[in-house]
Amino acid sequence: MVITPRVLNRSTLARQLLLAREPVGVEEAVRRVVALQAQQPGSPYVALWNRIAGFEPERFDEALNGFRVVRSTLMRLTLHQVHADDYRVFREAMEPTLRGGRLHDPRFAAAGFTSADADALLPGLLAHAAEARTGAELRELVGRGRDGPVAPVVWRMVRQYAPLWHAPTGPPWAFGSAQSFVTAAERPALADPEASAAALAVLLRRYLEGFGPASVADMAQFTTAPRRLVREAVRVLEEGLVRLEGADGTVLYDVPGAPLPDGEVPAPPRLLAMWDSVLLAYADRSRIVPPAYRKLVVRVNGDTLPALLVDGYAAGVWRPVGGGIEATAFHPLSAGAWEGLAAEAAALGGFLAARDPLVYRRYDHWWAKGFPAAETRVLPAG
Repeated sequence: MVITPRVLNRSTLARQLLLAREPVGVEEAVRRVVALQAQQPGSPYVALWNRIAGFEPERFDEALNGFRVVRSTLMRLTLHQVHADDYRVFREAMEPTLRGGRLHDPRFAAAGFTSADADALLPGLLAHAAEARTGAELRELVGRGRDGPVAPVVWRMVRQYAPLWHAPTGPPWAFGSAQSFVTAAERPALADPEASAAALAVLLRRYLEGFGPASVADMAQFTTAPRRLVREAVRVLEEGLVRLEGADGTVLYDVPGAPLPDGEVPAPPRLLAMWDSVLLAYADRSRIVPPAYRKLVVRVNGDTLPALLVDGYAAGVWRPVGGGIEATAFHPLSAGAWEGLAAEAAALGGFLAARDPLVYRRYDHWWAKGFPAAETRVLPAG
């Protein structure tokens, strides 16, 4: 079966709760979208606001404070928030990538540390973090027995590799600039290739449920797992998957019975969060981001800007400004599209006002550099 680009687009939007806001709780929503990229503290809230009907941020606070949704370094070697029940298998799936990318980083070795050093200090570190500890406390523990404090890079690599959850330190969001950590409630198996291989198969099936249909390259992009390991996991899963074909002949995999909406199903406008997963989860990002706009939305250092979604595709970027939401369209939009974006901006502005009206202010330098805009409007906040 050949699947069109628009059906791929609509399937992603449906599975990511972006074809319609759905009346689900925050924990169910997090599981359905698989993971929320979370290095910017406010973005997971904006992501869920886009997806949940009647989203109440206080319910998300409660899930994070109660460690029912947890924040840790996972896919793509960056911070994600995932359901606590998913953490262990996701972390085991990412073990080879995290171990290689952190404990074998040349900067780690240059600072005088080896993977064996990290393995030796982890038991004491995790025991000490059975209760939430500040980053400074844990960094000091890592340095005990060395000749003075460890280099910042050592602590960064250790904390990203260790099975630690970030402990909430907010407001205005659950996490702020201060850092606190606690040992994961269920510790994953580390340095266990068999456990990692089995877990990667589970993660990739979950990925297909939330982002499919998708290629092996897409799965590797989402996880940053080595392509060889992704192929091996797909072979394990293949008998239980549907095999499709993209318009360019690319082999795509999917789970049986998953939504494949018609390409002409209307897609409502959305103001996607910075680093929203739909902008990052594919090797072929044209499913959501037109190729001409990729370098405008995903910047050279990896910053993935908050995007206008119009008819299911990135059509520009947005940021909060005094008095509203500044929307920059990369091509002319219809009056109806602007009306839809204005309604979204009014609602989002009201949501942000209670927490952090200028949530992305630190990224204003991208706007200072300018965009090839067809039109820019400040849409009033509600």
